[in-house]
Amino acid sequence: MGLFDFVSNIGDKIFGSEASAEEQAAAIQKNIESNNPGVKNLKVSVNEGVVSLEGEAESVSALEKTVLIAGNTEGVSAVKAMTVKTPDEPEVQYYEIRSGDSLSAIAKRFYGDAMAYPKIFEANREVIKNPDLIYPGQKIRIPMDA
Repeated sequence: MGLFDFVSNIGDKIFGSEASAEEQAAAIQKNIESNNPGVKNLKVSVNEGVVSLEGEAESVSALEKTVLIAGNTEGVSAVKAMTVKTPDEPEVQYYEIRSGDSLSAIAKRFYGDAMAYPKIFEANREVIKNPDLIYPGQKIRIPMDA
């Protein structure tokens, strides 16, 4: 899947600034596993803000969600991910939330229907816990089969 860049000074605060690379990796792995995106045998490592993921994703969307959970963590600047190909997965675009955005505004932009925002919320449930609480710089998936 490759390397994804993230804004390192925003996101979930799951470890302190003084945490070692091993402590950061353990916290990120615990966060991913608690959200259960569909990855088995997960191994997480961190080197100077770059998270490397290894494991077996059950689908492309599971891999994408894993990358987004790891990347939307404060202190993470990039994520290197394992590769998984599944031909029956719908096309997905990535979107970085901007100031003033709402899920309904994003749905209007991508689908032409603001009321289609639940589709975006469902595709990002592991990253967005509340559809009214999104923040600039956060990256999300936009399913394009709408």
